[in-house]
Amino acid sequence: MKRETPGHLSRRRFLRRAGGLTAAALVGSAALTQAGTASATVAASKRFDLTDGSDEWFREILLNETRILQSFAFDNTNKHLYTAQLVQAGRILPGETQAYTGTDRAKNGDLCITRLDWQGYVIGRMYLKGFGHGVSIGVEPSGNSAYLWTESDSVPDSQNNGYGTKIARFKFANGAVLRPDSFQVTRYTPVPGSDHNTVAVDPVTSRIVHRHRINGTTWKLSLYDLATFKAGTFTPLATITQPAAVTDGVTFQGYTSMGRYLYTLDGTAYTYDTDGKQTSTSNTYVTSIDWNTGSVVERRLSNAGQSLFYREPEGLAIQIPDMSTPTVARLHLGFGSEESLSQTDKKASFYYKDLLV
Repeated sequence: MKRETPGHLSRRRFLRRAGGLTAAALVGSAALTQAGTASATVAASKRFDLTDGSDEWFREILLNETRILQSFAFDNTNKHLYTAQLVQAGRILPGETQAYTGTDRAKNGDLCITRLDWQGYVIGRMYLKGFGHGVSIGVEPSGNSAYLWTESDSVPDSQNNGYGTKIARFKFANGAVLRPDSFQVTRYTPVPGSDHNTVAVDPVTSRIVHRHRINGTTWKLSLYDLATFKAGTFTPLATITQPAAVTDGVTFQGYTSMGRYLYTLDGTAYTYDTDGKQTSTSNTYVTSIDWNTGSVVERRLSNAGQSLFYREPEGLAIQIPDMSTPTVARLHLGFGSEESLSQTDKKASFYYKDLLV
């Protein structure tokens, strides 16, 4: 098992700009619209300026598994960071009688959730067997812990990677191993028959985003009030078709939401020749999308973490450094990296934008 210490821990730069905003000032209220309608009324809010440079939060810290970071989310109340990875090859979990390959774990959709503090140290982990690929996760703080939202009921696709057909909610429990039918898990089916189901939570407005695919071809995203969704009533505030700019010819790597705007991440890792010389440049893009229209507002190339070796974009999440005082919210980008072509255990890095316009 990996040591519970970070690798190189970068200097954190909190609150680099003065004159922040309270969470209430970031967004207004939203009016419910009928499910399936073409228009929506999500109240106006500020959005992140994607031309803003990205600040480093953590550079190349270790998570619980040696595999690539898939996604992450913040518990802003308790100042915890939760990450999702596929379970590494060779790990034998409680109740198992044999080791499995990484290919087996990906096909089954077996995930590791790691909890870290905001100094970058691992303070817990749990395992999810048969849940999915971990493209996105959500966090709902509860007391000094949190409920996690993930995909569940994984089914392998044509590439033998398991993806969720339902949504799951469960409380983080250090050391636990859960299955979709475990008694601790509540499952939801907001769009029956859909696949590639994932979620993200907007911590400012207490909303949840559900991303899914219909008929194996069309990607949809719906925005819900979290409490309403949790109660099993699936009436979206807005539903959009994923724009072509973040679908056609790109590798989708994550998403999050704050107020009126959805944010997406796409791109691939750097490539190298046999001598370890880099043969590609950054193709990592961050995009903001208006929930009311489904239109792209801004799409920008990101060079955050450009000196990382390998550097694969993996996930977006909203961080609020201080929930009790006026502050600037942060849009975090996650990256996975390696030491070299021969040292391929993955590390995780996080960079953020915090200029709101």
